[in-house]
Amino acid sequence: MAYWLVKSEPFKYSWTQFRKDKKTFWDGVRNYQARNNLRDMEKGDEVFFYHSNEGLEIVGIAAVAKTHYPDPTTPDPRWVAVDLKPVKTLPKPVTLEQMKADKRLEHLALLRQPRLSVSPVTEKEWQVILGLAGLG
Repeated sequence: MAYWLVKSEPFKYSWTQFRKDKKTFWDGVRNYQARNNLRDMEKGDEVFFYHSNEGLEIVGIAAVAKTHYPDPTTPDPRWVAVDLKPVKTLPKPVTLEQMKADKRLEHLALLRQPRLSVSPVTEKEWQVILGLAGLG
């Protein structure tokens, strides 16, 4: 199993809306590195859901429900989407400030490439963030 982080602006698509929907497809990615990360996702991989621009915090855990397929929002075959389903709301959201302050997360892709909308998370980083969220 692999671990990932996806970013969404809450006013566009929030964790609350995702929980209500019970499933969504992650589309509209137009960065090649982020697209490659979507392609690498496998069914069952776990995914942190991060509120970007507003909130700046990891608020929940999702899982990959369906691996990549052509992005339905574009006719261009280079772009893909995956299906995600919500798994759990974090007891305590983990803020960007907390992650930046924790030396164990100094290599976290979110901190090194902050504009990347889909990024990998190592197992060690995953466990550190779970601990910060009150799940470790």
